[in-house]
Amino acid sequence: MFAHNLTRAEATERSALLRDPEHPVDYRISLDLTGADGAGRPLPQPETTFASTTAVTFRSRDAGETHLDLIAERVVEASLDGEPLDPASYDGARLPFRVTPGEHRLVVRAVCRYSRSGQGLHRFVDPADDRLYLYTQFEVSDARRVFGTFEQPDLKGRYTLDVRAPADWTVIGNTVPEQQPADPDPQGAPTALWRFPTSAVFSTYLVGLVAGHYAVVTDEHTTAAGRLPMSVLCRRSVLDDLDADRVFAITKAGFDVFEEAFGFAYPFGKYDQAFVPEYNMGAMENVGCVTLRDDLVFRSRTTRASYESRDNTILHELAHMWFGDLVTMTWWDDLWLKESFAEWASHHAQSQIDATTTSADGRPGDGLHAWATFANGRKTWAYRQDQLPSTHPIAADMVDLEAVESNFDGITYAKGASVLRQLVAYVGRDEFLAGARAYFARHAYGNTRLDDLLAVLTEASGRDLSGWSGQWLETSGVNTLRPVFETDDAGVITRFAVEQDGAVLRDHRVAVGLYRRTADGRLSRAERVEIDVTGARTEVPDLVGLARPELLLVNDDDLTYAKVRLDAVSTTTLTTDLHRLDSSLARAVCWGAAWDMCRDAELPATDYVRIVLAGVGVEDDLTAVRAVLAQAQTAIDSYTPVADRPGLAEEWEAGLAGLLAAAEPGSDHQLALARAYASAVTGDSGAAVLSGWLAGDGVPGGLVVDTDLRWWVLIRLARLGAATSAQIDEEQFRDATVTGAELAAAARAALPDAGAKAAAWRAAVTDNAISNAQQRMVCAAFWQPGQDEVLAPYRDRYRDLALDISRGSNGWAAKGTALQENALGGLFPRLADDPSAVEDLAAWAERVELTPKVRRRIVEGLDDARRAVRAQQAAARVGA
Repeated sequence: MFAHNLTRAEATERSALLRDPEHPVDYRISLDLTGADGAGRPLPQPETTFASTTAVTFRSRDAGETHLDLIAERVVEASLDGEPLDPASYDGARLPFRVTPGEHRLVVRAVCRYSRSGQGLHRFVDPADDRLYLYTQFEVSDARRVFGTFEQPDLKGRYTLDVRAPADWTVIGNTVPEQQPADPDPQGAPTALWRFPTSAVFSTYLVGLVAGHYAVVTDEHTTAAGRLPMSVLCRRSVLDDLDADRVFAITKAGFDVFEEAFGFAYPFGKYDQAFVPEYNMGAMENVGCVTLRDDLVFRSRTTRASYESRDNTILHELAHMWFGDLVTMTWWDDLWLKESFAEWASHHAQSQIDATTTSADGRPGDGLHAWATFANGRKTWAYRQDQLPSTHPIAADMVDLEAVESNFDGITYAKGASVLRQLVAYVGRDEFLAGARAYFARHAYGNTRLDDLLAVLTEASGRDLSGWSGQWLETSGVNTLRPVFETDDAGVITRFAVEQDGAVLRDHRVAVGLYRRTADGRLSRAERVEIDVTGARTEVPDLVGLARPELLLVNDDDLTYAKVRLDAVSTTTLTTDLHRLDSSLARAVCWGAAWDMCRDAELPATDYVRIVLAGVGVEDDLTAVRAVLAQAQTAIDSYTPVADRPGLAEEWEAGLAGLLAAAEPGSDHQLALARAYASAVTGDSGAAVLSGWLAGDGVPGGLVVDTDLRWWVLIRLARLGAATSAQIDEEQFRDATVTGAELAAAARAALPDAGAKAAAWRAAVTDNAISNAQQRMVCAAFWQPGQDEVLAPYRDRYRDLALDISRGSNGWAAKGTALQENALGGLFPRLADDPSAVEDLAAWAERVELTPKVRRRIVEGLDDARRAVRAQQAAARVGA
């Protein structure tokens, strides 16, 4: 069971007792981060604990019993309306009390624990310079690890925060503080008090605090509300790598797009963005105090795809200031809505910004690139997630916090955003944005449910959305759309239909594009029709009489959420001429179709790999380049029969070597291909090439083997047994940073050596001091292709791990969700080459008692393995 779980029913009951929108909860929070207990006395463990005092003023509608949420080392004292509460009644997560109708004031003083899991108040000491950094991460329910709260989104509050900390720190929060001197800490060092004015009204999980030796770069922007102070923060050791100008530029552009689109001025007075270490997520939308993982401060050469991905993350969190922060879901059932809306809005903003931007080669933007990137990246994630046994409706039934934690997935984010994109096509973009403007105006600072959004969209568009919601939000699974048509002897279409299959048949707004070869060899769209697909078969008379094209593409422009299939002629064109398509968005749909067919055992891995080799070198969407290179490697390692694997791997390695040699020196393609080549190497000759790169020999012209590329190559050499522990130690000495330590741990975990595997397993599973970030790297590197013998014992040890996490034994009860998820997902064994092992693990999982979270991860891993088995078997039949 999720530690200190809270059910929806309990939250509803507490809301009925305490919720008063006219009088939101008032929190006055005092934190002492100096090693003192809040009263000037030293704490016995100042490196692991801090003092927290919360005074909560609230109104009760009636008499009743309820509780304050707080996860602390201990409650020192507590009182309600001046009367003491018994600290012994505190159970480690809840402080119970009874109220009468009217206003009350609850005060609790506690000692809380710093986090090493990325939840609550995370503490990090930078090995590069021994400076200290703290930050909060409260979503879903971890504000209670720092102060006493009513930890549910509909009990919104105002927050007045005081923070005592070392005088040389930077401290930011949801409002702009005043700093004043304070008494020295227990060791006599100077401290200061940061007083944050009372905030606007928002939910507890959106409170943010960032404190420590952060470097700060400031700027400002003129918004609809006037002058807006802005800042970007990072660790001092990475300040030289911080491209603050680009971060500010995309943020400002986002403000301009969103204020116009949403018709509501930014409501929170200032905007800080902090790049923080050892972060579990991509970023978090704390009100006016956004946190982002600090590997988004790029210390080495990276491709345009990485910058665009970071831009999208920045815009995603900015969109949340309106959808999520200003207007918030009533309960976590609508988690998907805030995340999906931010996901859609960030890509909408990028498309609007792209449309006004001229590319490096002088081409004007068309606004399609952002949606091609969405299709090549996020949508692929959604399709995979939606085909797992653990898939769920977008509007999931979040019965408690454990269910919420399990549903931060590709359904909540990427499928939801894909479906919103379908909704925009269905109601019209202008109507959708008009509804959004009405939504913010009507519900500002409040809480809503899905029906509230659908109501304004119905008003704005005139379309009845009740059926749409039932089809798209309350069911799971992905449809497949395929063209079915007949032609006469001259190749003219005489009948055309789109057929749909799936457990639930939905209404789709789709375009059908006909692409024909031009005189200069390109494939360009010649005709397009837009239709509503309903039911199992939809006739398309508008295409009758047209000549059959070289490529016929259902879901052209990627308007709907569905897998697509191609007719035989189009499949041949895809295999040979995908790179000749002149539309990045059409190519994205085709790349997706090819990968879906490969995963569904309809296209052999050999064919998919050859499609990638033919097209990736000229693909101009670097997100597609990154995605299809990784997918081709997966196709070889998992979807290719064992007997055929060495030959295809050799063809892949040689093909990448050729593409790398032909790539423009210093280009993004060259870097992406260099990384893919390093991952593809399987033998001594390729290992010698990679070792030469590390020594500065044989490096392709224009390719800089910088710090991150060195680690990338070294980890791949470690996998092959072509790197030693001493080499890893030497590289870590060269890169004496936290990132270097994490990558060194990954390299050691990748070694095909029994001792190295045992040490990596201990680090990931039994080491209670390991950080969340380092554990994640170890888990990701542990299982490697070609290491079956040394990894064989860990199949059974994974079972022990799953039982320990389910039972909360061997220290797992005290570890955060992130550490558990890292282990369950990253350490799941490679089984696809042994179908009997897949079914043996499945039978074991059925026999034992596992928590829903643990069972879900095992079921997902088994499904991936079974899919790989099916693909291998289908390919073997083709080759027989």
